[in-house]
Amino acid sequence: MGHPTQSTPACSGFTLIELLVALFITAIIFAMGYGAINQALNDHDALAKRQDRLTSLETAMRVMVQDFGQLAPRPVRDQVGTGALPCLYGRPTAGSLSGSGSGSLGSSSALGTSMTVPGSTSTLGSSSDSGSSSSTSAFGASSSSSFGNSSASTLGSGPANLNANDLVSFTRAGWANPAGIQRPTLERVSYRLEDGVLQRFHWPVLDTTEATAPIRRDLLDHVKSVRFRFLSDARQWIDQWPPTGSGSGSAVGDPSLRMRPFAVEVTLELEDWGRIVRIIEVPA
Repeated sequence: MGHPTQSTPACSGFTLIELLVALFITAIIFAMGYGAINQALNDHDALAKRQDRLTSLETAMRVMVQDFGQLAPRPVRDQVGTGALPCLYGRPTAGSLSGSGSGSLGSSSALGTSMTVPGSTSTLGSSSDSGSSSSTSAFGASSSSSFGNSSASTLGSGPANLNANDLVSFTRAGWANPAGIQRPTLERVSYRLEDGVLQRFHWPVLDTTEATAPIRRDLLDHVKSVRFRFLSDARQWIDQWPPTGSGSGSAVGDPSLRMRPFAVEVTLELEDWGRIVRIIEVPA
């Protein structure tokens, strides 16, 4: 009696069309994943750049606050040695030689930072109202009448031997000396704006000569303009210091050379973040 024959089962598998469909779906998933990863990397790079920019801005503001916050009533001799420079000298802003930028300090003003975002009315930090609505023509590297690229005769020559590019020059205290070098704790500082870069200069000695070389530090780039204003005894914002008619002398012992404002207003016009204003109180 014979055994029944067993039929061989049919081989199961994928057809070519099924493989193509699977590969097509896999490619779509990979493309979507690559796009998401690429977008995340771009966002990370953009955020890192904005963070670096914010850090640079905060550092520049912190340096200026420390400098003006420790303004010392110590005049210095000029480089020739025949006269003296005031403890604080600020050049007038272009177009504001007659004091058109002055205004009273209202009761609503605050010592803080105000940043105006283009196209928005929001501000960052506490706002400051200086009570002035005058022209804000400021020092800038791109302006033909600004002080960064023009001669000193455009806005007045100022004291003898003062650098024509210095927007403000002053003496500050609190110069740290951790190494114990034989030097004073007072420091002569100046700020300049050249090629869109806000620069800080300081000298190793107070009474410098023509051979004394300053030390430069680049604080902030992409700066369109910088403006300094000073709060006088009459509670008026003025664009130059010492005030006009103060009778500042040329002798180191002249009391008028030791005059200091109550506060200093710093206005930065940045290419990317617009206008930023900071009011720094000067301790008595």
